[in-house]
Amino acid sequence: MKVRAVTLFLALMLTSATAFAFHCPADMKKIDAAMSKKPKLSDAQMSEVKKLRADGEAFHKAGKHQDSVDTLAKAMKILGI
Repeated sequence: MKVRAVTLFLALMLTSATAFAFHCPADMKKIDAAMSKKPKLSDAQMSEVKKLRADGEAFHKAGKHQDSVDTLAKAMKILGI
């Protein structure tokens, strides 16, 4: 019974990590699409969004998907998406 529980736990962990990995590029595409529409943001907000977008991509490439999702969410909040 323990082997089954451990196997299930590991499968769920891998599935959630994969889900975050695929979530990051989708969020980056949403940010890019919103930015291409020239949103009405202050220069400071625009700089912050660009920084958060770049940081989110860097986290994604480093395999830090939760950090990437969290960072990209901040950019999306500023953009109102």
